Parts: sequence; structure tokens; C-alpha cells
Amino acid sequence: MYMDTIDWNLLKSFIYVVRKGSLSAAARALVSTQPTVGRHIEALENQFGLPLFTRSREGLIPTDYALNLFPEAEAMESAYGALMRRVSGDHPEEIGTVRISASEIIGGEVIPALLQKFLRRYPEIQVELSISNQIDNLLKRDSDIAIRMSSPRQEALIAKKVGISPVGLYAHKSYLNWAGIPKTLEGLKGYTIIGPDTDMLFIQTLKTLGIGLSREDFDIRVDNQLVQLELLRKGTGIGVMQEKLAAREKNLVRLLKDELSIPMPVWLVMHEDLRTSRRVRLLYDYFVEEMTRFVES
Repeated sequence: MYMDTIDWNLLKSFIYVVRKGSLSAAARALVSTQPTVGRHIEALENQFGLPLFTRSREGLIPTDYALNLFPEAEAMESAYGALMRRVSGDHPEEIGTVRISASEIIGGEVIPALLQKFLRRYPEIQVELSISNQIDNLLKRDSDIAIRMSSPRQEALIAKKVGISPVGLYAHKSYLNWAGIPKTLEGLKGYTIIGPDTDMLFIQTLKTLGIGLSREDFDIRVDNQLVQLELLRKGTGIGVMQEKLAAREKNLVRLLKDELSIPMPVWLVMHEDLRTSRRVRLLYDYFVEEMTRFVES
């Protein structure tokens, strides 16, 4: 099989069908139509000479061949997005797109309010959010700005530590009224503990503090931080939360403060090549100011 070109629109449809699992869901995400996406997949299969999906009751399942292609297709998508942001960044005014990466809890609980004020000031700037606990690679331009809870180690990055946002142990008043208040960290094993499922970073952090909790000690396991927060709000059990966010929740009670307080640093990071991009610099400087205010409040 020989080919020297592949239509990017076909690859974009391929990427979204893999992600969404069906033609209709991919079409909605792409603001397209199901027949159009279907034609794109058929055209790619004809070009490759191999099937990309098999149909099942659960939807479209990528073949092994498609799964092998997918990482490279995603890399092309990331590079295309970086190119478009770079092109728009050459505009001398406050216009263009900035892509931000942040954790689920910062992305869901902190960033929305910050963006409201910024975008009213600069309405021609568009923002893309990459909300995940996975760290985007700024060197590959997966994002323009990142809010991180650990010090960046790569060179060619501009990084500003805006402060420390301590993490503590919390539970809802209703849960404590029912289960009682734990007196020691060792006594937590008699309570319903909310913790991660596959993300072991938190457990490793506890071990560095001399706290030997394992995955099996968590009665409710979920990696999504926003779900963990909602479980706390509903009085389901005991879990961790940033002190600054917990202060907003009138029914959450801090537990064992003297025994468990995790100092979590907050960093704002961008690639040094973007320092001359006005729209990126505007948002970066704004976030430095607002996140500093957040951690110091």
C-alpha cells in the first residue's frame, strides 16, 4: 500500500469515532452529520485497504489496526492545534486561542470563575480547556498554559510558583453525626474512606508522610476528583480536599488537622517560546495573579 497524502478531515472523523464509539456521537462532537462521518471512515478504509471498525451492540469497536494508528493520529491532532494557536498568536492584538490544562478539581472548581472575568475583559480571546489529572506535555504544545501541583522539570518552560494550597481530611456533618468523629489516623479504617482507584500518586504522597494507607483501605474508589468532592458533599464518607475549596463548603468538617496536612504547591507553567504571544501572556499573567490570590486567601 502506497500513499503520499491523507485528508486531515478524514483523520479527524476517525479520531472522534474512536473516542466516542459511534458515528452519531462523533458527528455531534464535530458539529457534522452522521452520513458525512460515515463517508469519511469508509474513504479511509478504502485508502488503507483494511477495516478500521467492527460493529457491535455497544457501537463501533476499533480494530487492532485502528488502535495502532490512533496514537499517531492524536499526535497529528495535537500538532495541528498547536499550529493554529501559533498562527493566531502572531496577531498583535488581544485575539486568538489559548489552551489551558489543569486537574479536574482546579478545572471544575476554580477556573470557571476566573475565566468569566478575563473573557469579559478580552472577548476576542478564545479558551480551550484540557481538564485531566494527566499532565499535558507543554514541550509538544499539548497546551499553552498549565496549572500544576508539582514543580515542572523540563527545560524551556517558564514556571511560577504561586503558593501552597494545603490538602486536608474532611467529612460532611451528616456523616460524622452518624459515624462519629475519628480520633486518630489509625482509627480511620473503621470509617468509609473515599480514595483513588488507579491513580497511585496520592497513596505515594501519604507514604512519604509516614501514612501507610493502601488502595484496599478505600471503601469507595474513584480517580475523578470532582466525583470525590461530590461524594463528600453528599455525606458518603471521609476524603481529602484542598483547604481553600473546603472553606467554601459550610457543612464540611476538617478532621485530624495536626496529623494530616499535605502541602500542595501550585505552579503556573508555559513554554518560553510563547512569552511574546500577547494573548498567552495576558492569560498567564492574569492566572498568576488570580491563583496567588486563591492560595493566599
